[in-house]
Amino acid sequence: MKKYILAALLISFVNALQADPPKPPMGKRWVMNTDFSDEFNGTSLDTEKWLDHHPSWKGRVPGLFLPSQVSVADGYLQIRGEKMDKDTVIHAYGKDLTYNIKGGAVVSKKSVFLGYYECRAKAAATTMSTTFWFSSGKGFDGPNDCDKYGLEWDIQECIGRNGDFDGSYFANGMHSNSHYWYTDCDKKRHDHRASQVKFNDKELASADFHVYGGWWHDETRASYYYDNGEPKYQKFYNKVSDKPFDQPMFMRLVCETYPFPWISLPTDEELADTTKNVVRYDWVRGYELVNADKEINQPTAPEADIHLYYEDVMFESTELQLTQGKTISIPMSYKANDKRTIQFTLKDAEGKKVMSTTFNAFAGYANKSFQLQLDKKLNIGSEYKLTAAIKPIGGDNKSVINESTLIVTFKK
Repeated sequence: MKKYILAALLISFVNALQADPPKPPMGKRWVMNTDFSDEFNGTSLDTEKWLDHHPSWKGRVPGLFLPSQVSVADGYLQIRGEKMDKDTVIHAYGKDLTYNIKGGAVVSKKSVFLGYYECRAKAAATTMSTTFWFSSGKGFDGPNDCDKYGLEWDIQECIGRNGDFDGSYFANGMHSNSHYWYTDCDKKRHDHRASQVKFNDKELASADFHVYGGWWHDETRASYYYDNGEPKYQKFYNKVSDKPFDQPMFMRLVCETYPFPWISLPTDEELADTTKNVVRYDWVRGYELVNADKEINQPTAPEADIHLYYEDVMFESTELQLTQGKTISIPMSYKANDKRTIQFTLKDAEGKKVMSTTFNAFAGYANKSFQLQLDKKLNIGSEYKLTAAIKPIGGDNKSVINESTLIVTFKK
């Protein structure tokens, strides 16, 4: 009995560490976007994907972004905040800026438009930030020909400890923002924001790892997910443009200083404490929507490399009533780490097989309607059992990864 209890606890623990994208729209499938996904299991930053610095921002004074503060070790991307031995003066943006704290930034080399993005991170136990966000990196021509705009989408911004300052609430939970940086025709700059989305949590963000997710649905809206819970939605600011978030953006993982006195600057003691001064990103993952039946041309599915999903097929409910006909439509979703076969078997109340057929299932998380052909009419009002089994390609009848069952009845 103890072995079974231990196994159940282990499965629960593994599932708690997993994170899946939200259910895709009907007819669509989430597939991993490798340009914005990294498990950070190596010994150095993947320079094919990432910059170890911010290409256009030195960092908010007094925190300077330095590549020396970025490392990959022990299965994590680590960004360390530290006190400088002496002040550093840098001439930037037309003036001299004085820095005395080291921070860091990791930025994607490619930009992306739309999609779902998530990271699993543990904040540093200081007042330096732990952030996961996107921005356009440059200005675009506005709707009036004489104006400009830029975009910023913040999935998570937090710190790791609270204190006697106004922004102390940033130490708990998840905080999501979107900015429409607008420069009008009089050259006046505006920070147009949508209403902030918050997920409250009594636990400090530095106490443990949490999963922060954001779905950039389209040019007008986003939704946010904290530890795979129910989403909260945000409509982007649209007083200048009906479709404001219409440009690609770059992913950014950043440890910076926040404005004082809204948030107190980190103390010398916490910046010297190696148990407190490091932001750890366990992984970051990006997903893009494709048609459910579209095969992606790649040598290996990235989902298979990391065993992303608990592979399964999911019906909308346990029972379904259908209109009798030669073709029946079964809505369902599935999760697969590689190309699979889904075998449908329909049996009557006595267990006699009525029909059986198979479909290809491509890697990813899909939501679609399967069309099943029937050779004969079925009894009105009688119950039939439909089983959907997900299998490896070329596997025998015993090599079932998982299966689900649906009770079907028919009406005229």
